[in-house]
Amino acid sequence: MTSPRLVVFDCDGTLIDSQHMIVAAMAHAFAAHGLAALPRAQVLSIVGLSLDEALFALLPHEEPGKRRLITEAYKDAFSHLRARPDLAEPLFPGTREAIEAAANEGMLLGIATGKSQRGLRHMLETHDLGHFFVTLQTADDAPSKPHPAMLEQAMREAGADARDTVLVGDTTYDILMARAAGAHALGVDWGYHPAVDLDGAGARQVLSHFTELAPALDAIWPASVGEKIR
Repeated sequence: MTSPRLVVFDCDGTLIDSQHMIVAAMAHAFAAHGLAALPRAQVLSIVGLSLDEALFALLPHEEPGKRRLITEAYKDAFSHLRARPDLAEPLFPGTREAIEAAANEGMLLGIATGKSQRGLRHMLETHDLGHFFVTLQTADDAPSKPHPAMLEQAMREAGADARDTVLVGDTTYDILMARAAGAHALGVDWGYHPAVDLDGAGARQVLSHFTELAPALDAIWPASVGEKIR
C-alpha cells in the first residue's frame, strides 16, 4: 500500500498565538508560590516543551516538590484565565486556510503539542478545527519534545512513513523531534524561536506566512503527472 502524506502541526506559536495566556498563567503560578515573574522572553523560550520539562528549564535549582506545586498552579491559572478576552488565543493569519487547503488535497493532518489533551481539545473546539485532524499527540501521551515519540505515534496512527511525513513548527524542539523521527521539518518564523535557530536545528525551510506552506510541500512531494498538491 502507498503511504499517505501526513502533515503534523505544532500548536502554540504555530497554529495559535498563545503567548499572552502562557506568560500570564506562568506569572500567576510563580506569584502563588512567592516567586517573582520571569522575563517574558525567558518564559516563551520554553514553549513547546511539556509542562514538567518547561518548569525544570525555568527553575532548574528549585526543589522538585515545589516545581510540582507551581505546575499545578499554572494549570489552574490557565483554566481560570481563559475567560479574559485580553488573553485570547487567536489563530495566526492564514492558519485555517492552510489547514483546509491541505485537507482538500487529501493529506492527513495531525497535531503534536506540549499541551494536554484537555487544552488541545478546548482549542480545537473554540476554533472549530477538530474535524480536520486524524491524530492528536500531546504531553499526556508521550515524552516531551524533542523526543520523537509524539511524531512516531502520529505516524503509526495515520499509517504514514517518515519519508511521507512533514512536521511544521516554530521551535527547535519541533525541528529536532522531526529529525529524530526521520521526518521532514518545516519551521515558521512567527512563533517563539528565531528563524536562525530553526535553520540551525535542521529545518528544510522556514516559512514567513502560511501561504508558503503549499509550495514548501510541493518541493518535498513533487506532484505526479496530472496531479497538483495546491
